[in-house]
Amino acid sequence: MQIKNTRWLTLCLIGLGTLACDVNSSSSDASTGGTLSSNGGAQSAGTAGFAPGGAGGAPGGAGGGAPSAGAAGTGLSSAGSAGIRGISPLDAVKEMRLGWNLGNTLDATPGGETGWGNPLTTKQMIDTLKAAGFNTIRLPVTWKDHLGPAPDYTIDAAWLARVQEVANYVLSNGMYAIVNSHHDEWVSLMPDADPALVTDKLAKLWTQIAMAFRNCDDHLVLETLNEPRTTDATEWTGGTTAARAILNGYNAAAVKAIRDTGGNNALRFVMIPTHGANSATQCINDLVIPNDDPRIIVSLHTYYPWAFSGDSAGTAQFGSTSELTAMSAELDRIANLTVKKGRAVIIGEWGTLDKANTAARVTHAQAFATAMRQHGFVPIWWDNNLIGADAGFGLLNRSTLSWYYPEIKDALVAGVAAVP
Repeated sequence: MQIKNTRWLTLCLIGLGTLACDVNSSSSDASTGGTLSSNGGAQSAGTAGFAPGGAGGAPGGAGGGAPSAGAAGTGLSSAGSAGIRGISPLDAVKEMRLGWNLGNTLDATPGGETGWGNPLTTKQMIDTLKAAGFNTIRLPVTWKDHLGPAPDYTIDAAWLARVQEVANYVLSNGMYAIVNSHHDEWVSLMPDADPALVTDKLAKLWTQIAMAFRNCDDHLVLETLNEPRTTDATEWTGGTTAARAILNGYNAAAVKAIRDTGGNNALRFVMIPTHGANSATQCINDLVIPNDDPRIIVSLHTYYPWAFSGDSAGTAQFGSTSELTAMSAELDRIANLTVKKGRAVIIGEWGTLDKANTAARVTHAQAFATAMRQHGFVPIWWDNNLIGADAGFGLLNRSTLSWYYPEIKDALVAGVAAVP
């Protein structure tokens, strides 16, 4: 989420039949799935509208090796793994339908899961979301407070197990789970950062996460970073050319680390963000897809229009013909840069602040959910379990398992259902 301030910051598996992955097995034979070659070589031709290849001259260009020979047109090995169905990212996004963020929970820092005032996540929460019509749960996770020292940066075993447990609440329901690296802002895009250190740490982090989820089927999606960005005046305006090049290197290093663990990770869907997950044209055009990997999904956030959705001092009204037309035009622009060029997109965060304007929020929710689905995106609502104009994107009351605004929830479901 783009608005982050201090006021916001107020092992057993579930036995429900066959799970989508065995979290206790991370060392199965790599031969069960295709792997990516680490040898050098020419990179595949780039998808139109995206820069092809590895790091684009930025640090962390470890993803620059040529993929192993595989299925025609994919650049990936055709050797499949159990649970990797071979569907395209565009088809997977269709299956994801409607999503919800477990915000301000596993991403809370410091303090861990309950550090920002949210209760421990339960299977019943996820069941409630499934029953309501959501099919994708994004799990924002902050790892920095749970890492050991250099050079190994070992993830605390109990924390990793808890993330796996929550992910399996989702996967055991046949839903998609997205696990990311959220407030790990040591991944700096500023010119004074040490790119070699960041690249090494990021690669080791993602090697461990990927190994933990290696046996999960393709309903488990990994997202390299949340909103990586500069920390100067360009923070929310798309950064700089240099910053976007640095990010390309970091994305490449994370993707390579994931792919190199083999098994299902060789073909797993992986999301990579633009600078700040910004959907601006320059940010999308400057994004490099490592090795033109066809299993990469672009991660974007769009609180559109900002004055209504994310600005507590902005307008509380929405729904005029001109506003709806402008919404469609904005999504046309994004789709023209991505989906219409064959690259799947997940809108990993969006939503509207609670300004005592439920009727307008209902109109926006249904219209935006429908429009995103029409443009080939999956809409994933940012939910921090808070209400009020200052920070309130909450929909599900996680303590009572009731809905703060059932009308908005129903509007989201109806909006998605309107698109086959």
